[in-house]
Amino acid sequence: MSEDGRHIVCPHCASINRVPSSKPAKAARCGRCKQALFTGHPVSVDAAQFDQHIQKNDIPVVVDFWAAWCGPCKAMAPVFEQVCTELEPDFRFLKVDTEAEQGLAARYGIRSIPTMMLFLKGEVTARRAGAVNTEALRAWLRQHAIR
Repeated sequence: MSEDGRHIVCPHCASINRVPSSKPAKAARCGRCKQALFTGHPVSVDAAQFDQHIQKNDIPVVVDFWAAWCGPCKAMAPVFEQVCTELEPDFRFLKVDTEAEQGLAARYGIRSIPTMMLFLKGEVTARRAGAVNTEALRAWLRQHAIR
């Protein structure tokens, strides 16, 4: 991260944007596609977008590995959405469908879903399997996030 800003990957076009520290990140727009860099909703990604987000964002990236057939994943979805709404722009929230992106699930050894992983600069800093409530997810993120 540079002293005068941080790099944020656009959730729409995956381009890298430098957001000055003097400007509110929540209101930032992509220099390429002009859409909001933070929408208050998790971003569904494929393998290429996933790699761009976890490697190029200067903020921690929280990933929910899930599947449409998974009951606990369905129960976890509104919790993940709520925490995303509360904690953006300090975190980027991604969703990876393990059925569509089996290579990613294999790369990270996803054995049960939902599994949440926290990344910083491409490195896994924490992982947690199983559905949790909003308080538990917030506490887990605060415990493991490097600021």
